[in-house]
Amino acid sequence: MDRIRVLIVEDNPLIAEDIAEYLNSIDFEVLGIAYDKEAAIDALENHHPDAVLLDINLDGKLDGIEIGKRIHEKYQLPFIYLTSYADRQTLSLIKPTRPYGYIVKPFDEKDLLSALEIAIYNHAQRHIPRRLSVENINEKIFLNLTQKEYDVLMEIYEGKTNRAISEQHHVSLNTVKTHIKNIYEKLGVNNRSSALVFLRNILE
Repeated sequence: MDRIRVLIVEDNPLIAEDIAEYLNSIDFEVLGIAYDKEAAIDALENHHPDAVLLDINLDGKLDGIEIGKRIHEKYQLPFIYLTSYADRQTLSLIKPTRPYGYIVKPFDEKDLLSALEIAIYNHAQRHIPRRLSVENINEKIFLNLTQKEYDVLMEIYEGKTNRAISEQHHVSLNTVKTHIKNIYEKLGVNNRSSALVFLRNILE
């Protein structure tokens, strides 16, 4: 509940498992691997990830682009394309789907982490209301957020992992997890994506 949850859409099991193992080891949570379009759509609908890593070419088809279009139009999540293709024709096809990144295979783990953190941060900056404050939030909820809880809430939408937040605020990982648990309970949500929707709705 308290980590950034990532859906991997990749038809190569070895690549998918390597990515999953790496992300799970650095304070992300891989909530699933989808090997085809149908499994990806089901995961988006039922598991509500915070971000998506999306292979363009699934089983020889450009199904990843269709999924990217659906993510942009329906789910409004940050997603990054993974692909072996970097030609102009492919780029022209993916641009209208508004991805938050584009990584050409083979890639290393540091490139993947950087792209993912930047995607989550940029998504937050695009969607969090500029006039948001702890006072705005507390007017809408029964139990008020503390200033520290508000600070942590803002940090998680900058793409920061629990470990990064703990280092920034000089507190333990368990303390960060407790703050996030309390934040979710006070907002009446259970993950980062639904918390972001809550924040957007406050100033509508």
